[in-house]
Amino acid sequence: MIASRGGRRERLGQALPAPVSRVTVALLATLAGTSVPGGRAEAQVRSAPPVIGDTPVLLSTVVRVALERNRDVLDAEYQVTVAGEQVSEAWSDVYPTVDLSSSFTRNVAPQVSFLPAQIFNPNADEGEFIPVQFGADNIWNLSLNAEQKLFDPRVFVGVGAAASFERVQREALRGRTQQAVTRIRMAFYDLLLGQEEVRLTENSLRRVTQSLDETRAMQEAGLSPVYDVLRLEVELANLEPNLRRARNRVKSARRELAVELALDPEAPFEVAGSLARIDLESFEANTPANRDILAFIGVPEMGEEEGAEFARRVAADRSDIRQLEMTRDLRHAELRIEQVEYLPKVFAFGTYGLAAQQNGTPDFFGSSAERGSSKQVGLRVTIPVFSGFGRDARIDQKRAAMRQAEAQTSVAADRAKVQVRDLVDEVQEAHGRAAGQRLAVAQAQRGYEIASAQYREGLGSQLELTDAEVALRQSEFNYAQAVYDYLAARARLDEAAGLVPLVDVDPRSGGGEGMAAR
Repeated sequence: MIASRGGRRERLGQALPAPVSRVTVALLATLAGTSVPGGRAEAQVRSAPPVIGDTPVLLSTVVRVALERNRDVLDAEYQVTVAGEQVSEAWSDVYPTVDLSSSFTRNVAPQVSFLPAQIFNPNADEGEFIPVQFGADNIWNLSLNAEQKLFDPRVFVGVGAAASFERVQREALRGRTQQAVTRIRMAFYDLLLGQEEVRLTENSLRRVTQSLDETRAMQEAGLSPVYDVLRLEVELANLEPNLRRARNRVKSARRELAVELALDPEAPFEVAGSLARIDLESFEANTPANRDILAFIGVPEMGEEEGAEFARRVAADRSDIRQLEMTRDLRHAELRIEQVEYLPKVFAFGTYGLAAQQNGTPDFFGSSAERGSSKQVGLRVTIPVFSGFGRDARIDQKRAAMRQAEAQTSVAADRAKVQVRDLVDEVQEAHGRAAGQRLAVAQAQRGYEIASAQYREGLGSQLELTDAEVALRQSEFNYAQAVYDYLAARARLDEAAGLVPLVDVDPRSGGGEGMAAR
């Protein structure tokens, strides 16, 4: 699990894929160098936004770059830093407190009081008063106070509660990092699907344009009716707006991915891979870019029975379940804090005081004859007797909150099992659908070749050619869509299982090896 940017940087540097552009390597080195030593998230001064480059970027490279730059992950790291400082703050109550205070007073007109004259002269008349000045022109005071808590259960329980809160925040960092990786994977797959739609539409547009040119030539030679030309012109007119919409979807997907990378939304870059050319049955039969996509998997391939067993034990690795369990422990610690309020508190204290007075020109603390000091040490015991019924109410509140956390944990664990089981089924369904669609693509390609040859020989109709072209385009996109659904389901399954690549597991030991073995 990733606990800090420093630890993540060390782990992510273990294996960079081979086909990474020099610009990307430089970017990674720059980002690694800006991380704060020790793993604490501190404010960073970022340079100009990097440019990934013109070379298509691999999925693993995109995720590595995003984990260093993603602002949602950075926000979670700041939360961990705040929680760590709260632990330090809680420990501060264990240490003694020492206060030093000092003051100087200049009596411009010293206070005068009137006392009965008989105090100083018994023969004085009754009712006669004598003015007496209290205090000198200059008065200094210095006090040093120290206090140490000898027994305060709330302090020690509070330290444990602060540590529990820090653990919750660290697990929240892991969860938000998992979510960020899943979003990046989905944005990457969306961009791949958009690029595939553009490519397939352009291929279809090229085939229709070629057929239109051939049909026009045949029509001019009197071998084809005008209707065939009109039909192809209509189909071509329908494809052109489809191509514009597909290109707009690519731009939108690229902007979403750029946001996750903390880049300019209009930054030009391409992603490596092709959904239509991914072979789910043979890992080694794929291109390096497609192998990188297939290897970026956390949960290994599994059968029907393995999926059911995996779903039953998956809750232990999920970040949200762990956070709920830690929150339950935190609520228990908060309950203990309220309960120990019934116990006494014992403090040791000591005080040293120094005072001096002097007339005339100020001389700091005067001479030894004009100074006096005092020293006290002692123990203070505070026993709570009665403070209304607020403490009892707070205890009941904390106990209810703890039970609520227990109920939430139980419900979340059951829902997690159901979610994982559904996603395992979804992965297996998409895999099977992709296998069927791959066969359909081969058949549609063969059908188009036959229809095209027959049309050129005058043995087939233009309608048959058009239908064959539409069937080929649709089957190719259906296969790309099935592969997309498979990869998207795997991304969601990794997050649901708490086994996200580059966060919890090394992608090199994930689905790629399992697929190669299969």
